[in-house]
Formats: sequence, C-alpha cells, structure tokens
Amino acid sequence: MTTAAHFTAALRERRRLIGYWSLLDSPVAAERLARLGYDYLAFDAQHGLFGYQGLLNNLIATDTRGSTAVGMVRVEANDPTYIGRALDAGAAAVIVPLVDTAEDAADAVAAVRYPPHGRRSYGPMRAQLRIGPDPADTHEQTAVLAMIETADGLANVEEICAVPGLDGVYVGPSDLRLAIGGRTSTDPDVADAFERALTRVREAAEAAGIAAGIHNGDGASAARRLDEGFTFASVAADVVHLQQIAATHLTAARGERA
Repeated sequence: MTTAAHFTAALRERRRLIGYWSLLDSPVAAERLARLGYDYLAFDAQHGLFGYQGLLNNLIATDTRGSTAVGMVRVEANDPTYIGRALDAGAAAVIVPLVDTAEDAADAVAAVRYPPHGRRSYGPMRAQLRIGPDPADTHEQTAVLAMIETADGLANVEEICAVPGLDGVYVGPSDLRLAIGGRTSTDPDVADAFERALTRVREAAEAAGIAAGIHNGDGASAARRLDEGFTFASVAADVVHLQQIAATHLTAARGERA
C-alpha cells in the first residue's frame, strides 16, 4: 500500500493525523519538514506564495526519501481546474475553501473523482507515478475535504457532512470567527460562540462518519483540539514560525528578556 493509500485510509477511519501548514514556496524546507514525522504537509495555494511550478516542486520534495508525509493542497477555489491540477501534480488530498452548501461540497467531490462518479479530466502527469493511475485506485488513494469557514457553511454543516464521497471537513478558524461576528480573526468577545461552532462541526462530522480537521497556530493548540474530538489538525505556518524563532534568537543575542 502506498503512502497516499495509508494516509487516506487513516483519514477515512478517523484516526488522528497531524500536519504542517506551508505558505512559503521552499522545496528545501518541504523536504526537511517531510522527514520530521508529520502525516501531511499542506501547501496553501489560496493564501500562500505558490505558483503552479512552486506547488509542483514542493509536492515532489515532500515525496523525498525518508518522508513520513503526503502532500495536501488547499486549492484556490472550488473549481475543477484548480482541483485537477493539484491532484495531477501529486496531491494526496485537496482542501476546498468557501464551501457554503451541500451542492458546493458535491461539486468538490465531483472534481476529485473520474467519470462516471465525477468530472475530473484524466491526465495525472505526475500523480500516476505514486497515486493510481487507474481511476478506482486513484479514488481509493485521494481525499477531498470541505472547508467550514462561513456563516452559510456552518448553518449547513450537517448537510455538507452528509454529501456522498466527501472525506472530511476542515475548519478555517480565522474566517469562521469573523463569520460569527468577530471584529477580528482572534476576537475574544465571540469565544463562546466560536467554541459552540466548533462543537457543531465536530459532531456533524462524527455523525456522518467523516474526518474533522482544524487549523492551529501551534502544537499545543493542535493537541487540545485533537483531545476535544477533531481527528486531524494542522500546525501553522512556516512563515509565521520563521519570524517567531528569528525574533526569539534576536532577543537572546541582544541579551534582552523575551
């Protein structure tokens, strides 16, 4: 069984998975991160700094010798072209943003599956070396995740989770906090409502038997969310952590208190 098949099976079985989130187009960094023990590396094509060539190069780097991780991509939009290109480049899973309805989720599933189950165009230029290439094998080894990050997405989360072929949902906490009335992406005044929203998403996914994931700023937060019942969690993100660590070392070098 391939690494992608192991990952997708674990995801669908709601086993705990931990990933790292990447915004920077740095294949060398991806190669190092892939060997640390993470289950997946998620490359953000929506808000990250990736062009298509960069996305391809980072997915190749993730498959380096000694890697424990598969490559995942948050695509730019719920569009068959973006989804198909990420999968053809070798992504084992796609996260689809701004899913508001069950119809949106069904469109995302269709973009990931070949006919007659969907509408993905056949041309796995790189993916065929590691995933598939036969459609039935590809379907077994690739996953599609719908982001819950809008007011409509939250309102329709039970129907979204029930869409056939959807493998999981993924909470975008910054957008979701804004969607429920937060003045900023970290507004503490909506903390209680935010926690209720997370509970609703977790319970909807559990009832449907699909995976539930969430974005986190650090490992401690990821551990907390996994303990609460999320089945996979991302630690985010390389550009932020680079700045944090560099600032810490600068403070230490100056002999200042943090």
